[in-house]
Amino acid sequence: MTGDPATLAFADLQPEDIVATLDELGFECDGRFLALNSYENRVYQIGIEGDRPVVAKFYRPMRWSDDAILEEHAFSTDLAAQEIPVVPPMEIEGSTLKHAGHYRLAVFPCRGGRAPDLDNYELLTQLGRLVARIHLVSEQKAFRYRPRIDIDSYGVKSVDFLLENDFIPIDNCDAYEGIADLVLDGVEACFDRAGETRELRLHGDFHPGNVLVNDDRLHIVDLDDCRHGPAVQDLWMFLSGDRHEQTPQLEALLEGYQSFRQFDALELNLIEALRSLRIMHYAAWLARRWEDPAFKVAFPWFDSARYWDDHILALREQVALMQEPPLEWRNFT
Repeated sequence: MTGDPATLAFADLQPEDIVATLDELGFECDGRFLALNSYENRVYQIGIEGDRPVVAKFYRPMRWSDDAILEEHAFSTDLAAQEIPVVPPMEIEGSTLKHAGHYRLAVFPCRGGRAPDLDNYELLTQLGRLVARIHLVSEQKAFRYRPRIDIDSYGVKSVDFLLENDFIPIDNCDAYEGIADLVLDGVEACFDRAGETRELRLHGDFHPGNVLVNDDRLHIVDLDDCRHGPAVQDLWMFLSGDRHEQTPQLEALLEGYQSFRQFDALELNLIEALRSLRIMHYAAWLARRWEDPAFKVAFPWFDSARYWDDHILALREQVALMQEPPLEWRNFT
């Protein structure tokens, strides 16, 4: 893997580097070490002598500026100040973002738990309340250094990157270009039906893997992808299954959401559009990271013909779904 010194150091990050960095920041590591499930950054649970473990996040170079990372940290700190169960980074010697050699990192308290059960409607209602409370805080100010979730950044630029860098097998190129155009047209039509939706600060990547359940208490983790966008972005990833299955899930989420903040029903037109953009963005994300050896190990199927056949099929299905009416919702107001 080629690149600047920070990128090379990040790619070659070793346990001894991690422990030495934590020691330099004043943490007395006890030798316990666990790599956590993260590919964009490097995240580790580190045992501490006589204390609870901490989680150290080493940020991927050149992804976010220092200002953008600090803005994420400030957002999570604002949420925690309102007793919303996020896990903000620790402040160490006056800052939550630390520089150590070629590394940039933050240290977090360790919170355990399991993924939520999406068949538990009471839990979905609780999640809806939690998202609404986040949005009440997030609408009070705007990000300065964080981007938007929109058609251009998630859709158009993803398609362009894949085509310009020859990631699409030649046998799939015509089919991909054709379906990508139809998807982008469908996304634009969905946004047109939704009208002028209000944008606010979002978690941005709010899915079951970023919620930890411990007994009956929830913790929200990983605000690394926080951006501006419509409120429904922080809700739709908790909907799964077909339309019949998603409808009561949506009812439960919005029952909780409406108890704290009004939800604009027109945003329901965006659910399948946002899902389509995420599918496109995910493929381009893998392509952008393909030089990282960890991605070749974790996603060996990415450069296979079968993957692109399935990807094109998924996009075709999204074109059909975006043409259907939005999910029905019994308005609680």
